[in-house]
Amino acid sequence: MTATSPHGAGPAGAAAPLIAACLGATWFIWGTSYLAIKWALVSLPPFFQMGTRFVAAALVLGAWAAWRGARWPDRAQWRAAFVLGTLMIGGGYGFTALAQTSVASGLVVAFIAVVPALVALGEWAYGLRPRRREAAGVVLGLVGVVLLARGQGFGASWPGLAAITVACLTWSLGTVWARQGLPQRLGGRGAGLAPGAAGYASQMLAGGVLLLALSWALGERPAWPPDARSAVSWLYLVVASTLLGFTAYMVLLERSTATLASSYTYVNPVIALALGVSLDGEVVGAGEWAAAAVVLAGVVLLLAGPGSGARERRSRQ
Repeated sequence: MTATSPHGAGPAGAAAPLIAACLGATWFIWGTSYLAIKWALVSLPPFFQMGTRFVAAALVLGAWAAWRGARWPDRAQWRAAFVLGTLMIGGGYGFTALAQTSVASGLVVAFIAVVPALVALGEWAYGLRPRRREAAGVVLGLVGVVLLARGQGFGASWPGLAAITVACLTWSLGTVWARQGLPQRLGGRGAGLAPGAAGYASQMLAGGVLLLALSWALGERPAWPPDARSAVSWLYLVVASTLLGFTAYMVLLERSTATLASSYTYVNPVIALALGVSLDGEVVGAGEWAAAAVVLAGVVLLLAGPGSGARERRSRQ
């Protein structure tokens, strides 16, 4: 019997190149984004930076979707866009940028590795549990990132740690609901985003407008004219990290499992290490590279699982 994608889009083998491309985008593009966020913060405060980034990306993606003949989202789809945009963009991205104002970027990247565990815990409520190899990959990747963080000697502030905790919790909850549907009190499990690019654009727009409202309420003031490196970093975040990376993540949630989609949290710290060495002249010891190897081993286990991380559904008694 031919395997199919989670949403019945056709044979699973036909989606493999797309899934591989989307994984590459979330692994490598997002791995570079934390340094870009840090550089952009020189001129652009956290909520303003993220809000303008997502509104700009939403307008571009929405215009492209309209040109392709996509239908305008209906009321239920806008409700889903607002809920998911609030959680994943307002909470996830906004508070990640806020954390980077007082916490080392490397610690932020390492902390985010708790996301797959939180997602697995959230999906347990829907009767889904990871297979043994998938669970081992989650645990091994998390151990590797903890070792990576301990080897860096990170300094942090309590407000920064609180911000990244909020970011991970809201992002994980949004990830679970993006796959499983909204609870009934928020519109019912059948409610979801509009199909394709129109749905992603509506989510970006909802989250971006919320972040701009927070920026205005908090009195954030961007520097004008912005520092040249900040401006280039912001443009990179719009095009590469948002239009490509965020869209790729949402495609992964539609066509694979939430745990596989969240595997970027294990690869991003390795990318951050490489950038630190090549761009900032950081010295990385043997212990850090060994921890990076443990991280990659966890990803291999995730990818080697049956059906690339397929889940077993536990019958409810």
